[in-house]
Amino acid sequence: MNESELCTLVDEPARRREVSAVELVEALLARIEERNAGLNAYIALTPDLALADARRIDAARTRSTPGAALDGLPMAIKDNIDVAGTPATAGSDWFRDRVAERDAETVRRLREAGAVILGKTALHEFAYGATTDNPHFGTCRNPWDRSRTPGGSSGGSGAALGADLCLGALGTDTGGSVRVPAAFNGVSALRPTYGAISNRGVLSLCPSLDTVGPMARSIADVARIAAVVTGYDREDPYAVAPPAVAPTRGDAASAAGEDASLRGIRIGVATGFFFENIEPAVAANARAAADALGELGAGITEIAVPDAERAGHDCAILIRAEALAEHRERLESDPGRIGEDVRRRLALGYEVSGVQVAESLARMRRWQAQLRLLFDDVDLILTPCTPVTAPLIEGADMIATSALVTRLCYPWSLGGLPSIAAPCGLDERGLPTGLQLAAAPWGDALALRVGAAYQRATDFHRLRPGGSDGG
Repeated sequence: MNESELCTLVDEPARRREVSAVELVEALLARIEERNAGLNAYIALTPDLALADARRIDAARTRSTPGAALDGLPMAIKDNIDVAGTPATAGSDWFRDRVAERDAETVRRLREAGAVILGKTALHEFAYGATTDNPHFGTCRNPWDRSRTPGGSSGGSGAALGADLCLGALGTDTGGSVRVPAAFNGVSALRPTYGAISNRGVLSLCPSLDTVGPMARSIADVARIAAVVTGYDREDPYAVAPPAVAPTRGDAASAAGEDASLRGIRIGVATGFFFENIEPAVAANARAAADALGELGAGITEIAVPDAERAGHDCAILIRAEALAEHRERLESDPGRIGEDVRRRLALGYEVSGVQVAESLARMRRWQAQLRLLFDDVDLILTPCTPVTAPLIEGADMIATSALVTRLCYPWSLGGLPSIAAPCGLDERGLPTGLQLAAAPWGDALALRVGAAYQRATDFHRLRPGGSDGG
């Protein structure tokens, strides 16, 4: 299978059954073997598992068994999410020899729905950084420019998708960790409503904000994955049951449909903070995306989102406090086993007082109430996903870079909102820029539906490094 044929299968889901599941897996494993050394997107591969599951998919197809929801979709899993019998390092020397005993709940659901697991992807140590420059497992690089970061902490999942080394992926998102890599690698992602997807079998960083997030090149594939992994898990202490009366603008799977009309959808383009101190191309491409959505029938207005900057600050306070709580024993017992950048970032938690945490929690509740009122007037809020395109790896300070690139994601994390990231163009250097659409809690399907409609009308998600559109 040549590169053009593979890109066609990535971009056109209806054609994927033209090849067997085994053939597609073998093509991707060969591509990973050829290209991963230059990107370091994968920490470990699971070829035996992948091929065994692919053979089962093919056997079901020959029996004319109705196709499972994901029907052989080859996926990569961030290495802080357990896959039974495989390494589960969380990108840290502390867990270098750990092998998961069972699948995380999300992975169990994926495999039950026919997904095929290719391997475990690179991440920033403990999922606590937005550069995926890892001293224990190597630097992960952006396929659009290998001198630049793929973002993080789910940088390996983003880079693998951007280089067509898988067709879907799971990451985790605390303050932007699937959205930032999606923006930097020209792919798509969903941070779901907080608590909607199980965190069981996932290493925690900040339990008050952590989510698993599906990723893929297209929003349509993100929606397919989301439809499988979303669902209340009563064994997950951080799971949230959906309300009895949830938003009624379609389910996640409907985003893969063909109805592109957005008539009646109200989209607010956030002004102020979300467009301040950002690169001109990032701003221009986000505004062009708003215009494109307007042409599809959506009502576009500019809105103010007061206190967004304050919300970002409170999000940072909670992350610092909870990250230290999760890793304090490791930090204090053997700090040398933790990378210098993460060690410094964890130590920032000592500067956070109990009073500050209490104040931030109180403001978080007020922020969430404020957002509920804001969504009385709009259905979605549109912003750029990141203020910049992918920064250079060399010479970057992880803490400062992480604060910069997550700045526009933190407010929605604190709000517990679902938000999607989707490519919306390139900057003058040919690097991807990302669009972010946030919805009210449990409005995941609406954000996915609008994102999918945008991608049916544009080709930015089909662009590849080097100018290829996959055709």
